[in-house]
Amino acid sequence: GIKWMSSLEAKFEDAKDKKPTAEKLERLRREKINRFRNQHRISVQGTDLPDPIATFEQLQEEYKVHPRIMENIQAAGFHVPTPIQMQAIPIMLHGRELLASAPTGSGKTLAFCIPLLTHLKQPRNKGFRALIISPTRELASQTHRELVKLAEGTGFRIHMIHKAAEAAKKFGPKSSKKF
Repeated sequence: GIKWMSSLEAKFEDAKDKKPTAEKLERLRREKINRFRNQHRISVQGTDLPDPIATFEQLQEEYKVHPRIMENIQAAGFHVPTPIQMQAIPIMLHGRELLASAPTGSGKTLAFCIPLLTHLKQPRNKGFRALIISPTRELASQTHRELVKLAEGTGFRIHMIHKAAEAAKKFGPKSSKKF
Protein backbone atom coordinates (compact mmCIF):
# COMPACT_ATOMS: atom_id res chain seq x y z
CA GLY A 1 0.00 0.00 0.00
CA ILE A 2 0.76 3.65 -0.11
CA LYS A 3 1.73 5.51 3.04
CA TRP A 4 0.33 9.06 3.15
CA MET A 5 2.05 11.67 5.32
CA SER A 6 2.59 15.40 5.45
CA SER A 7 5.93 16.94 4.52
CA LEU A 8 6.54 17.66 8.21
CA GLU A 9 6.04 13.98 9.04
CA ALA A 10 8.32 13.01 6.15
CA LYS A 11 11.12 15.23 7.52
CA PHE A 12 10.67 13.66 10.95
CA GLU A 13 10.87 10.14 9.41
CA ASP A 14 14.05 11.06 7.48
CA ALA A 15 15.71 12.47 10.62
CA LYS A 16 14.79 9.32 12.53
CA ASP A 17 16.46 7.12 9.88
CA LYS A 18 19.68 9.17 9.83
CA LYS A 19 20.54 8.51 13.47
CA PRO A 20 22.95 5.57 13.25
CA THR A 21 22.48 2.76 15.71
CA ALA A 22 25.33 0.66 17.08
CA GLU A 23 24.11 -2.29 15.02
CA LYS A 24 23.98 -0.21 11.85
CA LEU A 25 27.49 1.17 12.45
CA GLU A 26 28.83 -2.34 13.06
CA ARG A 27 27.12 -3.60 9.89
CA LEU A 28 28.64 -0.73 7.87
CA ARG A 29 32.09 -1.47 9.34
CA ARG A 30 31.76 -5.16 8.44
CA GLU A 31 30.68 -4.23 4.89
CA LYS A 32 33.69 -1.93 4.53
CA ILE A 33 36.06 -4.68 5.74
CA ASN A 34 34.46 -7.23 3.39
CA ARG A 35 34.85 -4.81 0.45
CA PHE A 36 38.52 -4.32 1.42
CA ARG A 37 39.09 -8.09 1.58
CA ASN A 38 37.33 -8.64 -1.76
CA GLN A 39 39.30 -5.83 -3.39
CA HIS A 40 42.58 -7.44 -2.28
CA ARG A 41 41.36 -11.01 -2.95
CA ILE A 42 41.72 -12.01 0.71
CA SER A 43 39.69 -15.07 1.62
CA VAL A 44 39.29 -15.88 5.32
CA GLN A 45 37.46 -18.44 7.39
CA GLY A 46 36.88 -18.45 11.11
CA THR A 47 35.08 -16.46 13.74
CA ASP A 48 35.90 -13.18 15.43
CA LEU A 49 38.76 -12.43 13.03
CA PRO A 50 40.82 -9.25 13.47
CA ASP A 51 40.49 -6.62 10.76
CA PRO A 52 43.15 -6.54 8.05
CA ILE A 53 45.69 -3.72 7.97
CA ALA A 54 46.10 -1.41 4.99
CA THR A 55 49.50 0.06 5.94
CA PHE A 56 52.54 -1.01 7.92
CA GLU A 57 52.11 2.13 10.08
CA GLN A 58 48.97 0.54 11.55
CA LEU A 59 51.22 -2.12 13.10
CA GLN A 60 52.90 0.46 15.30
CA GLU A 61 49.67 2.35 16.05
CA GLU A 62 47.42 -0.63 16.80
CA TYR A 63 49.82 -3.39 17.83
CA LYS A 64 52.80 -1.48 19.27
CA VAL A 65 55.35 -3.21 17.02
CA HIS A 66 58.90 -2.23 18.05
CA PRO A 67 59.94 1.05 16.35
CA ARG A 68 63.24 -0.47 15.20
CA ILE A 69 61.40 -3.31 13.44
CA MET A 70 59.24 -0.68 11.75
CA GLU A 71 62.39 1.16 10.60
CA ASN A 72 63.81 -2.10 9.25
CA ILE A 73 60.60 -2.78 7.31
CA GLN A 74 60.87 0.65 5.66
CA ALA A 75 64.64 0.26 5.06
CA ALA A 76 64.04 -3.08 3.32
CA GLY A 77 61.80 -1.27 0.85
CA PHE A 78 58.44 -2.55 2.07
CA HIS A 79 55.97 0.32 1.85
CA VAL A 80 52.56 -1.33 1.46
CA PRO A 81 51.70 -4.77 2.85
CA THR A 82 50.76 -7.54 0.44
CA PRO A 83 47.34 -9.21 0.82
CA ILE A 84 48.76 -12.14 2.83
CA GLN A 85 50.50 -9.66 5.16
CA MET A 86 47.37 -7.49 5.47
CA GLN A 87 45.40 -10.31 7.06
CA ALA A 88 47.95 -12.79 8.45
CA ILE A 89 49.92 -10.32 10.58
CA PRO A 90 46.90 -9.10 12.61
CA ILE A 91 45.68 -12.68 13.10
CA MET A 92 49.06 -13.79 14.45
CA LEU A 93 49.48 -10.66 16.57
CA HIS A 94 46.17 -11.58 18.23
CA GLY A 95 47.73 -14.93 19.14
CA ARG A 96 45.48 -16.89 16.81
CA GLU A 97 46.46 -19.99 14.88
CA LEU A 98 46.77 -19.60 11.15
CA LEU A 99 46.95 -21.74 8.05
CA ALA A 100 47.75 -19.50 5.10
CA SER A 101 48.25 -20.14 1.43
CA ALA A 102 49.67 -17.64 -1.05
CA PRO A 103 51.86 -17.74 -4.18
CA THR A 104 55.65 -17.67 -4.11
CA GLY A 105 56.93 -14.13 -3.66
CA SER A 106 53.75 -12.88 -2.00
CA GLY A 107 55.36 -11.97 1.34
CA LYS A 108 54.58 -14.97 3.54
CA THR A 109 57.99 -14.87 5.26
CA LEU A 110 57.54 -11.29 6.44
CA ALA A 111 53.94 -12.12 7.35
CA PHE A 112 55.06 -14.54 10.07
CA CYS A 113 58.40 -12.95 11.02
CA ILE A 114 56.91 -9.62 12.17
CA PRO A 115 54.49 -11.28 14.66
CA LEU A 116 57.22 -13.68 15.80
CA LEU A 117 59.60 -10.87 16.78
CA THR A 118 56.75 -8.83 18.26
CA HIS A 119 55.64 -11.71 20.52
CA LEU A 120 59.22 -12.23 21.72
CA LYS A 121 59.24 -8.51 22.68
CA GLN A 122 62.95 -8.27 23.53
CA PRO A 123 66.07 -10.45 23.53
CA ARG A 124 66.76 -12.61 26.58
CA ASN A 125 69.56 -15.00 27.43
CA LYS A 126 67.28 -18.01 27.67
CA GLY A 127 68.50 -20.07 24.74
CA PHE A 128 66.34 -20.63 21.71
CA ARG A 129 62.95 -18.96 22.15
CA ALA A 130 61.50 -19.54 18.70
CA LEU A 131 62.01 -22.25 16.13
CA ILE A 132 61.15 -22.14 12.45
CA ILE A 133 61.33 -25.45 10.64
CA SER A 134 61.77 -25.28 6.88
CA PRO A 135 61.43 -28.14 4.38
CA THR A 136 64.45 -27.06 2.31
CA ARG A 137 67.81 -25.46 2.96
CA GLU A 138 67.02 -22.73 0.40
CA LEU A 139 63.84 -21.73 2.22
CA ALA A 140 65.68 -21.82 5.56
CA SER A 141 68.37 -19.50 4.11
CA GLN A 142 65.73 -17.11 2.78
CA THR A 143 63.90 -17.04 6.12
CA HIS A 144 67.19 -16.53 7.98
CA ARG A 145 68.15 -13.63 5.67
CA GLU A 146 64.78 -11.90 6.12
CA LEU A 147 64.81 -12.33 9.90
CA VAL A 148 68.35 -10.95 10.17
CA LYS A 149 67.30 -7.85 8.19
CA LEU A 150 64.09 -7.44 10.17
CA ALA A 151 65.76 -7.89 13.59
CA GLU A 152 68.76 -5.65 12.89
CA GLY A 153 69.43 -3.33 15.81
CA THR A 154 66.96 -5.06 18.15
CA GLY A 155 69.48 -7.35 19.87
CA PHE A 156 67.85 -10.60 18.73
CA ARG A 157 70.30 -13.29 17.67
CA ILE A 158 69.14 -15.20 14.60
CA HIS A 159 70.75 -18.57 13.86
CA MET A 160 70.33 -21.15 11.14
CA ILE A 161 71.09 -24.74 12.05
CA HIS A 162 71.06 -27.23 9.20
CA LYS A 163 73.31 -29.99 10.47
CA ALA A 164 73.41 -31.43 13.99
CA ALA A 165 77.21 -31.77 13.93
CA GLU A 166 77.62 -28.09 13.07
CA ALA A 167 75.15 -27.18 15.81
CA ALA A 168 77.23 -29.11 18.34
CA LYS A 169 80.38 -27.22 17.22
CA LYS A 170 78.65 -23.84 17.27
CA PHE A 171 76.67 -24.17 20.50
CA GLY A 172 78.65 -26.85 22.37
CA PRO A 173 78.31 -30.64 22.61
CA LYS A 174 75.55 -30.47 25.22
CA SER A 175 73.39 -28.20 23.05
CA SER A 176 71.10 -31.05 21.99
CA LYS A 177 70.34 -31.81 25.66
CA LYS A 178 70.14 -28.16 26.66
CA PHE A 179 67.62 -27.18 23.97
